[in-house]
Amino acid sequence: MRSFILIMLLSFSLVSCVNKEEVKPEIEKIGLVLELERFDMYFSEGGAENIDRLMADYPFLFSSNFTKENYLARLNDSLQQQLHKEVRASFESFPEIDDIRLFYKHMIHYFSGFKVPRVISVISDVDYRNKIIVTDSITLIGLDNYLGSEHEFYSGIPQYVSDNLRREMMVPDLAEAYARKMVPAPVKRSFLADMVYHGKLLYFKDVVIPFITDENKIGYSKNELEWARENESNIWRYFVEKELLYDTDPKLAPRFLNPAPFSKFYLELDNESPGRLGQYIGWQIVRSYMDNNDTGFREMMNKDADEIFNNARFKPRR
Repeated sequence: MRSFILIMLLSFSLVSCVNKEEVKPEIEKIGLVLELERFDMYFSEGGAENIDRLMADYPFLFSSNFTKENYLARLNDSLQQQLHKEVRASFESFPEIDDIRLFYKHMIHYFSGFKVPRVISVISDVDYRNKIIVTDSITLIGLDNYLGSEHEFYSGIPQYVSDNLRREMMVPDLAEAYARKMVPAPVKRSFLADMVYHGKLLYFKDVVIPFITDENKIGYSKNELEWARENESNIWRYFVEKELLYDTDPKLAPRFLNPAPFSKFYLELDNESPGRLGQYIGWQIVRSYMDNNDTGFREMMNKDADEIFNNARFKPRR
């Protein structure tokens, strides 16, 4: 079964929609055999003997707090069966494997000694706060978090969250999981430091998934990204005039950095704006810094926010 699934996935990789014009030839040529282990399918396809085999092969996916009988009961639970059915229908083919493979080629290229982990798909009971989990040796992808923003399973989830519960966000979420492990958190606590930190996370995606669109890197719709670009100078002017850059008020994070239906300027235009505009501005600051300085990608990740901002020569779009 595993061999058949691997062959099927490799065949679908040939029709990936990756924009290879954005990929350096030396990265594209890196040899990498990557098997997606469909634990979600393995779990749903057998009885007690199958559970025994999976508990031996995937001990890290079985809690010692539960018995085999608990897992058999889970297998027969009607909600779990519906989850498996919907995931199977959505991910019978898996063209994303080519994008995932290309992402890991970039990680190999930019991070010497990087070891590609086992990549395992699971069902997470729609744990959208932990859609992808990465360790040094294992990557877990909760496929039930990528069924499409309008899926019935997401009816109780805020729209601004469910908008990104779609398969196009799988590789950006994978890159972000690594970015959060590898980009140091800011030492100084200020709005500018937090903006630049998020800008580093997004620039990390520029480097390791250059074949992904900007709107999917940040999790915006095309209209939201267009709004941010068209209003960039106004956003920046507001931050400067309100003297927010070095402000340490923790309330600025939910207004401009955390996931939200819109950003909170406390103006009439708020409902028109996308959330997380502080992340967007931080991204443009880091991009400007990298364009105007002879600094390597990995070196930049360790620069503090003041150094990046003071040398970025950032000029917002007008």
